[in-house]
Amino acid sequence: MSGPRVNSFFLGNSSGVNFSIILSPRDAETGKLQLANCSGSKRAGDWNLDVTPGVNTSKVTISLSRTLELCLPNATECCPSPLCMVETLQVLACRGSVMLAQLLIQAEIFANSSFAGNVSENATIIPNQAFKPLGSCPCNLTAGACDVRCCCDLECTPDLQQLFSGSCFTGVFGGDVNPPYDQLCSSQSMEYTPEWFPFLCVQSSLDNTPFLGYFYHGSTSTPKVPSFKIPLQTSPGKPFTGYREGDPIITEEDEYFTVPQQSMAGQCVGNAPVAYLHNFDVKCPTNLESYKEGLPHDVRINSGTADFIQQNVVYRAIKDRGKFIAESENLAAEVLCQNVTFAEHYKFVWKDKNIEQVNVTVFLGSLCDGEILTQRFTVEFLSLNNTNGEELFENPGYQVGKPVKAANLNASDPLGSLNVLQPAGRGLCASATDRPVLFGVDSYSGCILEVDINEDCSLLRGNVTEKLNALIQATHIGKRGNSSYSDLNDWVEIIRLDPFSSNVSTGGLKGICPDIPANLNIRIIFAKVGAVQGIPQQQILAVQISYSTVLWQFQCGLGCRNTLSFLPITASVQFIEVPAQPPLPVTRYQKIYAEFDCNKNEVCWPQLLYPLTRFYTGEPYSQCLAKGLFLAFLVLLATITSNPWFSKLWNR
Repeated sequence: MSGPRVNSFFLGNSSGVNFSIILSPRDAETGKLQLANCSGSKRAGDWNLDVTPGVNTSKVTISLSRTLELCLPNATECCPSPLCMVETLQVLACRGSVMLAQLLIQAEIFANSSFAGNVSENATIIPNQAFKPLGSCPCNLTAGACDVRCCCDLECTPDLQQLFSGSCFTGVFGGDVNPPYDQLCSSQSMEYTPEWFPFLCVQSSLDNTPFLGYFYHGSTSTPKVPSFKIPLQTSPGKPFTGYREGDPIITEEDEYFTVPQQSMAGQCVGNAPVAYLHNFDVKCPTNLESYKEGLPHDVRINSGTADFIQQNVVYRAIKDRGKFIAESENLAAEVLCQNVTFAEHYKFVWKDKNIEQVNVTVFLGSLCDGEILTQRFTVEFLSLNNTNGEELFENPGYQVGKPVKAANLNASDPLGSLNVLQPAGRGLCASATDRPVLFGVDSYSGCILEVDINEDCSLLRGNVTEKLNALIQATHIGKRGNSSYSDLNDWVEIIRLDPFSSNVSTGGLKGICPDIPANLNIRIIFAKVGAVQGIPQQQILAVQISYSTVLWQFQCGLGCRNTLSFLPITASVQFIEVPAQPPLPVTRYQKIYAEFDCNKNEVCWPQLLYPLTRFYTGEPYSQCLAKGLFLAFLVLLATITSNPWFSKLWNR
């Protein structure tokens, strides 16, 4: 240690542990440490020992109680020389007469000094780092004292360096400010040296090193902060042509209109652009310290025709703060509070490619320090032609991410729902909720049902079936996103395949139930039947609902003390795209031709004589022709010699 105070920690339970400090435990003759004992106290010489107990960690503080000022004439209790104190301390932790831990401290403390001479006018010359390192020993952080593990510190005596000689700092921080680089011919630091290294290496001295900037002068450039300003594809004589689905909404200042949204990682991004015809509903947690105001509500928005419209803003006060305050710490009597935005709801009224109106509802409330606020931001696009609150999209097809429209046409109220499970908390079905099926989004979710070992199998099948059937409160699914309840042709009937139930008997065994319909499978077949203004129009053709059965068996835990087991039930949604028109049947000619199609068969008979044709460019045509004729001659000769009459003619 090089200062008047040092801290350490004792790990473990300090109950009943006695801490003591011993001064100069090293023997003066042999130089060895004296045998430590547990009979010391918390004070030795000018040193004091303080212990701050904790749960599993105790803080041990060793402090010096004397002054460190240099002695003036006829002064006492001061430092006679700049090196004021060199002592060895030993801290012991004992429980009774048993030593639990010990700490050896080498104290070398210099006296406090103040400059009392004349100030020199010579300025300190800082060397150019391109030619000489600015600091030859970067780990030398303390002036006039030895820094632990800094072996290049000239203020460390050999005795002190022996304490940490095996754990010195390495690299540039440890004093190696001019290391050999991998491209140097004499460098042997490369683990895998390429074959071309001896021919393309750098032959140079260590003074000419890239670490000093000979190869790179260290010029820096001011980073450019990216902004959301974009150049509009317009000119003064050509107006803005309007928005298309997915285009970012532009403000009067040619910037993106932003509302906080969730990123792919699940975090909230405060400056996320709003996309045209894309609805969202997000929740962002924040507190008073990190709260930031969003885009001002007086910003005018480009309607799509180079005109600008003003937002219609309505401010309201939050009545129930409990729906937004997710967590509240113990608040003091006097705490800082601020009026902030709890929620913002945007409604864009659109027609064709233009925005006709923007209505904003802002909910304000008081947020205090120590509270966590869950802000809510919603954006909804409503068609100008909507009636009775029902949105009629000009694109009649479904859009990816929109809820699938369901109806119960057999009831007086035709409004229906098609949902999947949404687990919450521990994942039990008792606390699970549901969420709508989104078009084009395959999903797989479920929950866990607690089942008793004495559960009746018939009752269990009924409970599981009732739980899954509650997700489908509909008899028909809308073909399009704007299907009308009054037109039966706009709907397709749901095909239901009831779960298979066998009469297999368990023989009175408990904890075993076969044919449990635990898996709900929803298959939706759709096709692209056209396009509206370049946007594909997708339409649902059929919907099938089926069940998959499982064998439930009671799982015995440790000692089988628990009489409850778990049965996972799931709901999956699969979207299957098919061609809008069935493909034409394959003709007989196409079937025969497929046998000779070189792209569909491993053996290609039409290309048997391909090297003899003009299409083959691997060799000159004359050589290919000569080789082909020679090969044909050999085949003809083999055919002739293998004939019986040739042998008879040869014998004559």
